[in-house]
Amino acid sequence: MDTTEPIVYDPTAVEARWQRTWAERGTNQVDLANADRPFYSLMMFPYPSAEGLHVGNLFAFTGSDISARYHRLIGHQVFQPLGYDAFGIHSENYALKIGAHPMELTPKNVANFQRQLERAGLMVDWQQKVDTSQRDYYRWTQWVFLQLHKQGLAYKKAAAVNWCPSCKTVLANEQVEGGACERCGTVVEQRFLEQWFFRIGDYAERLLKNLDTLDWSEVTKSAQRNWIGRSEGAELTFDINDSADQVRVFTTRPDTVFGATYLVLAPEHPLVERITTSAYRDAVREYQERTNRQDLVSRKSVLQKTGVFTGAFAKNPATGNNVPVWIADYVLMEYGTGAIMAVPGHDERDFEFAKELSRTFQQHCKLEIEQVIRRVVAGEGHDADTELAEAYTASTSADRLVNSAQFDGMAVAEAKAAVTAWLEEKGHAKPVVNYRLHDWCVSRQRYWGPPIPIVYCDSCGTVPVPEEQLPVELPFIQDFKPDDSGVSPLARHAEWYNVACPSCGGNARRETDVSDTFLDSAWYFLRYPSARRDDVAFDAAVTKRWLPVNSYIGGNEHAVLHLLYSRFVTMALHDGGHLGFEEPFTRFRAHGLIIRDGAKMSKTKGNVINPDEYVNEWGADSFRMYLMFLGPYQEGGDFRSQGISGVRRFLDRLWGSVRDARRDGEADPEVMRKLHQVIRKVGEDIPVLAYNTAIAAMMEYMNVLRRAERVAHVSEVQPLVQLVAPFAPHLAEECWVELGHTASVFDSGWPEWDAAMAAETSIEVAVQVNGKTRGRVQVAPDATQDVVMQAALADATIAKFVTGEPKRVIHVPGRLLNIIV
Repeated sequence: MDTTEPIVYDPTAVEARWQRTWAERGTNQVDLANADRPFYSLMMFPYPSAEGLHVGNLFAFTGSDISARYHRLIGHQVFQPLGYDAFGIHSENYALKIGAHPMELTPKNVANFQRQLERAGLMVDWQQKVDTSQRDYYRWTQWVFLQLHKQGLAYKKAAAVNWCPSCKTVLANEQVEGGACERCGTVVEQRFLEQWFFRIGDYAERLLKNLDTLDWSEVTKSAQRNWIGRSEGAELTFDINDSADQVRVFTTRPDTVFGATYLVLAPEHPLVERITTSAYRDAVREYQERTNRQDLVSRKSVLQKTGVFTGAFAKNPATGNNVPVWIADYVLMEYGTGAIMAVPGHDERDFEFAKELSRTFQQHCKLEIEQVIRRVVAGEGHDADTELAEAYTASTSADRLVNSAQFDGMAVAEAKAAVTAWLEEKGHAKPVVNYRLHDWCVSRQRYWGPPIPIVYCDSCGTVPVPEEQLPVELPFIQDFKPDDSGVSPLARHAEWYNVACPSCGGNARRETDVSDTFLDSAWYFLRYPSARRDDVAFDAAVTKRWLPVNSYIGGNEHAVLHLLYSRFVTMALHDGGHLGFEEPFTRFRAHGLIIRDGAKMSKTKGNVINPDEYVNEWGADSFRMYLMFLGPYQEGGDFRSQGISGVRRFLDRLWGSVRDARRDGEADPEVMRKLHQVIRKVGEDIPVLAYNTAIAAMMEYMNVLRRAERVAHVSEVQPLVQLVAPFAPHLAEECWVELGHTASVFDSGWPEWDAAMAAETSIEVAVQVNGKTRGRVQVAPDATQDVVMQAALADATIAKFVTGEPKRVIHVPGRLLNIIV
């Protein structure tokens, strides 16, 4: 009698052993030069925070890893790299907070992340790792900058920017919330600084049109379309009285120009200084100074309308009337032309402005409010004289122009083109397509980032650093804290920024701004396959073989800017002859978010999940699988600690089934039928990222496999190991060896299912009498109504409710029979 104790599944030992084995065998490495069925699986690389890996990171990476492993099992050579987005203000601010240096702190954070990621069992080729803060990476980030500069896509100009007085840096509009910095909560102000920009606006139409060709979710594509913000309209010109100057305005409603009764310029508009009369100059300058203390986001969303009259008038090109010219903070120089024609009769914002400042219109512009608010569009039931108690902004097919000279009675859609054509003949209009997308500001006045590779020479002007002199190394400086001067800490180090001009050899000065971290991540996917090359940013042949990326999975928070910037940089490099494609990501899917016990995770709530704790207690495979079981991957789920035990129990049962599997006799036909059904189900669910339902199907099969603690036949359990492999890779490898195999389970292929084997011999149909369920009957899958009826009437528990001849029978094949009596 054999008294040997059965080998118990010990995840700590199993996972450590297989992680060593994968590293020794190079299991996760791929032949980048010669792969004949390449599949590039990309996950968004993390910012290596000091807190370590967040459960949200692991949720995202596991979902991507399952997809990658599945594609390997179906026969692809899969390349799945990972690295670190290590530059940026988050690392710098944390280093300042704890009194450390980012150049010393970041490698420690990266090492901790690396340890955690390796424990998670990801199928990552770590030989191709990148770290954006290392010189062998940012050398090529600088090279990308130079290519765009060479193509005329990088330029420097003074621009109004959001400035955080606490963080001492420029903020994008998206980083300002309620007028405050999203990072520190400090009230943001506006400054004018010399900044480097990329001409992403030149690519707006291409970025928009190409969305139709991409396999991305409609939510993501819609977010990009809204950000690009295409609008068709006209650019109209208003001549300034007693001046050669003109005010250009963009409008999507040229049909309302007959109702334009005043103009509004952005306070920073270059015309303001020239057209303001002496009587109003002090008031205008005071208003400009007050506006400068506001951030750009608050200016767009301000509720109370304020403004100052400049003393100037312009000529309405349609009516010939004089219209006053104002400045107001709600008009921004960065949008459109920095000026608007105000049509208070048909724009809520203009209406509020006119009402708020009606006394000023009377006192300074000699205009009564009735003259300022004019109706030029009438809807159904309205005419030219219908009073306007509020702006008429409805848009219906019944809308017609009124008080608009020869265009009276014309439909709005027709009038837009007609009015534009008429004014174009007079030299005061042209049709224009405008975009909300503005050029990308890439300058940052911080320390922890790649220095912009430009020098300034008194003789030669702006000179790009020659490529052979890259990288422009970020020096180690102790005093990296930014100040309120608006210049980078690097500007305090003459020994670094004073250099010889690369062109003439004379005295020159380095650019002291560093580039936006969005530039680091806008091209990292190109670097991965060539990460070990030090002579090129990306190898042409390898790039052609592996890109564009086949599958990209990441967070919705990056659905706009990161994806847009990556697309722009790819297009620009394509136009420069460096790439043979212009879209980087063929397929993109956004994962959902994890909450805990119904609440968002945060340090203050004390409900942040430390993955190490759960991996130590339950094993990485259990943790991975539980995260995927929480809910639909693209929606996320609610993490509840007690739920992981069910997943661990499933894996224990799988190990026991493999360990004790019998090889004698035949497999059970009913179990094999369920097996083929689950192979079909899991094979359908994984490609659409429906991981939770795939896991549920495998658990359901396990219940059939081990019903009444039966001993499984090897042919009933071996395919299940292959199905589980993408989810629980360590245990799957262990089971595969236990089943007698020597090669990796990930080289075994994906199990096939047989339609005949998966077909049910009988199905269950619900039977209702007068709409109320009275029982269920087993019938053949193709049973007719008569057959189902016979089975129902043969069941005494159902038949007793069928009193008399049925008046009607409703049959839904395979699902329902409703007998109406």
